[in-house]
Amino acid sequence: MISFRSFTKRYGSHRAVESLTLEVPSGEVLALLGPNGSGKTTSLKAAAGLIHPTAGEVRLGAPGRVAMDPAARIGLSFLPQRVSFPESLQGREVVEFYRLLRGVAPARTEEALRFASLNGAGDRAVGTYSGGMIQRLGLAVAFLPDAPILLLDEPTAALDPDGLCAFYGLVNRRKKEGKTVLFTSHQLGDAERLADRFAVLVEGRLVAVLTQKELSERLSDRGVMRLRLDRFPAGLLDLLRPVAPGSVREGEELIVRGPTAVRPAVLDLVRALGAEIRALTVEEGRLDLLYGELVRQAESAPKRNGEGP
Repeated sequence: MISFRSFTKRYGSHRAVESLTLEVPSGEVLALLGPNGSGKTTSLKAAAGLIHPTAGEVRLGAPGRVAMDPAARIGLSFLPQRVSFPESLQGREVVEFYRLLRGVAPARTEEALRFASLNGAGDRAVGTYSGGMIQRLGLAVAFLPDAPILLLDEPTAALDPDGLCAFYGLVNRRKKEGKTVLFTSHQLGDAERLADRFAVLVEGRLVAVLTQKELSERLSDRGVMRLRLDRFPAGLLDLLRPVAPGSVREGEELIVRGPTAVRPAVLDLVRALGAEIRALTVEEGRLDLLYGELVRQAESAPKRNGEGP
């Protein structure tokens, strides 16, 4: 478990994170979303015990230990946003070094290389690796310990398809084992695919926490159905107003915005009025649009007295 308790981090007058209160229980995958500079990396570093809070605290495990406690840090595996390894070392040597550092079984080295699809490149120098291969090497290192907490900062950056498969496999494996996973990503498709909940940070403040169900409902409300009609019946929009108030006309096309539940009633009404549907397309609500909406709401909200930019 990861528990942020009014966690605040400031660098001089700059507020990186302000009063973050958030819990990630065991067995849950939580995606931390937000624009650049919103405090995502700062929050992960605090959970990894790499920075001191200005106020509040971050606790790991149950019973919770302060993240700065070495005993707490033993129970996690952390992949930073930018990974780098000595270019003169072979990939296998890098993994072996971290295996010895974490005190795991010797067989784990080959298992990690296979997991990250690097077994064929294990004997090559890191200096010959592409950016995607270096990121996969980082995933191999993160895979090594059987830690109850996994922290991943922008893990899909520069990943190729093999690396993405390794990332998905790592997160799904840890989840099945009842481990806690907290990751940040600008790739919203990865968040939708993997996360149980979504926390959104804007300017260092938590502005939303959504479950998969809540997210689906909010995305459903932002869906769009387009109907191209042979003719536009008189009074159609007036009749649709109680059913689908977000309906508008564009030429002979009917645009219906709103949840999927209203669509059958709209289709029935169009047919009842004798109009023929020539074409129908549906655009479901997208996470990136909802995320942008939450960001804009937070950015336009009035600042509290004495609160910096």
